[in-house]
Amino acid sequence: MPVKTIHSFDELHGQLKEGEKSYLLLYKSGSEASECSYGNLQKAADKHSGIHIMAADVAQVRDIHEMYQITSVPSLLVFDGKTFSNVVKGCNDPSFYNSLFDEAFHQAREKESGVKQKRVVVYTTPSCSWCTTLKNYLKSHHIRYTEIDVSHNQQAAEEMVRRSGQQGVPQTDIEGEVIVGFDRLRINTILGIQQQSN
Repeated sequence: MPVKTIHSFDELHGQLKEGEKSYLLLYKSGSEASECSYGNLQKAADKHSGIHIMAADVAQVRDIHEMYQITSVPSLLVFDGKTFSNVVKGCNDPSFYNSLFDEAFHQAREKESGVKQKRVVVYTTPSCSWCTTLKNYLKSHHIRYTEIDVSHNQQAAEEMVRRSGQQGVPQTDIEGEVIVGFDRLRINTILGIQQQSN
């Protein structure tokens, strides 16, 4: 989804909708940090349809940064509905913006359905191909998870073995229930993932 260009405070205010998270990048064209931030934001925006992402060049738009007392750019302004709630300064990499937008997407989904997603922790190692398959599967169903790389975390590795009696990965902890390996059926059942029939 392309980043929408904003030309004034009034236009911005007209774009903000109650009950929706929106993001506005204030940047200055020609500035290295701003160009970095805008480029990385665009990469993340391309992966997130349905998230309201905007940008305004302070060299052309002079009323927005004054209204919100923003003194340096690039700055990413976060809005909850029409309320300005946070600011993220500087150039961040696309993965940072992705996680920010993922969080907004999941919050909107939970609000819409009225169902809070269960806590999911995935224990992995970098060389484990089934770990990648499992993570991709969770992502494809918009399931948020925390990843713990047990090859770099001895304490977590010991805790994983203590709880499951197994050393192999992937292991998935869903609200305290441990699944060893990529057991699609159990994951679907516990998380309420509907499998589409072919």
